[in-house]
Amino acid sequence: MTRAFTFLVNPNSGGGAAPKVVVPLARRLREAGAEVEVSYTSSPAVVPDLVKIAVAAGRVVVSVGGDGMLSSVAGAVVDAGGELAIMPAGRGNDFARMLEVPADEDGQVALLLSGTPTPVDLLSVAMPGRPTALVAGSVYAGVDARAGEIVDRSHWLPGRLQYPVAAVRAIASYRPIALTVEVDGVRSEHRAANVVVANSRYYGKGMAIAPDASVDDGELDVIVIEAAGRLDLIRALPKVYEGAHVELDAVKVLRGSRVTVSGRYDGTGAPVPIGADGEGLGELPAAGAEPLTVEIRPGAVKILC
Repeated sequence: MTRAFTFLVNPNSGGGAAPKVVVPLARRLREAGAEVEVSYTSSPAVVPDLVKIAVAAGRVVVSVGGDGMLSSVAGAVVDAGGELAIMPAGRGNDFARMLEVPADEDGQVALLLSGTPTPVDLLSVAMPGRPTALVAGSVYAGVDARAGEIVDRSHWLPGRLQYPVAAVRAIASYRPIALTVEVDGVRSEHRAANVVVANSRYYGKGMAIAPDASVDDGELDVIVIEAAGRLDLIRALPKVYEGAHVELDAVKVLRGSRVTVSGRYDGTGAPVPIGADGEGLGELPAAGAEPLTVEIRPGAVKILC
């Protein structure tokens, strides 16, 4: 039976790259006998309704954009009980990298027509003042969230340089965090540069921040990078691309199914930024307040793999 698809496209993803990805793919799929609808939107608010319509019509929902677009679409697909496919067209594309989605058009067409709907874990993220949301790849606070803010203002740089430059700039101005992390009821205190709660191995356009993470193991990988000198952090940055940073004494790796995080910048008490799959989430709750809570949702969504 030939599949039917609804492409949900963020036209702003990848500096306008997403529409260029869709047009040839849609043509190839139609030539193969598939039904294809295409909807363009940069507003997460309209995604649930578009997904409901697609799923009710028996269509596979295809997220075309970056990791932020994927997370907004994935949650809606879970709620609608549908199936999802990913076509990377953003700046990072880290979850597509984790699932080894082909980068070439022939491979993408084959995946859409013949891929197997596979249960994949998602993250359930709750924090004060925000509705609970589903996230595909990772949630993070500290240096990397600051780097994400810098990337959002770095469109003048070539895409391949945006994340490395942002990482160096974020480290150069970082301050340690007085951090409290609780994993499955076990609490630990840290003076840290960064904390990542990960479902996927990758973030930041190919950094293997959680090298042992798996999207189908029902567990979270928590990476705490303890505070160090700025020069030491910059020197260690290349190791993250290989996942070798977890061998450093300053890096703690924890695993579990439920994680809470709270903290403020050490000494100043200033709020710490939080990000999730390239999108800002606000500020990390202070110690003693209701914390950021991340839980694993095993096999929450079926994705063509």
